[in-house]
Amino acid sequence: MSVIVTDSGFAADDLPAGAFVTLPSDTDPATLAGINAEAVAVEFPFFADGRGFTLARALRDAGFTGRLRARGHVIADQYAMARRNGFDEVEITDDLAARQPEPQWIARADWQSHNYQARLRG
Repeated sequence: MSVIVTDSGFAADDLPAGAFVTLPSDTDPATLAGINAEAVAVEFPFFADGRGFTLARALRDAGFTGRLRARGHVIADQYAMARRNGFDEVEITDDLAARQPEPQWIARADWQSHNYQARLRG
């Protein structure tokens, strides 16, 4: 099983398993312009692999307006970065949800207020 993390906290998955186009983290960002899907999941094979954040930003910059999910080894400390790069939600394992419970994720859900770049721009 897995847990979906949103700005409201933990939630059940409300989309069928086959609804997502899944992109591995080593997808070439130059190939993303033609993706026409309702939902895209970007795989994070381990938490130190930041290529998924680049893919999310590239998808949004290419005009993707569908649902964008980070799937895999994303930790609570990375939630605000995931949201700022265009992800709508994060899918984590039940094991990770037990190690990093909902309050840890909710503490980072106010991602717009904690954007240091916006504060620098004034």
